[in-house]
Amino acid sequence: MSPQDAIDLGRNAVLLTLMLAAPGLAVGMIVGLIVGLLQALTQVQEQTVSFVPKLVAMFLVLLLTLPWMLTQMTNYFQDLMADIPGNL
Repeated sequence: MSPQDAIDLGRNAVLLTLMLAAPGLAVGMIVGLIVGLLQALTQVQEQTVSFVPKLVAMFLVLLLTLPWMLTQMTNYFQDLMADIPGNL
């Protein structure tokens, strides 16, 4: 295995991780922004008010995107296993 192959494997793993984490993080950020705006407008500064909606929204996104995430991880693993004989 050449150093470039190792770099490519690492880069692909990091990109896959970012791609899989992006939907949940984006929804958490958007819901947090909306709840923060509502808290500023109503002057309710309770910490649990911002935590629970983000948790619920991220859980729903995880449920909706889980099949896609599993497909992406399975494809990456199959490509990784298929490349092993050529890299030895």
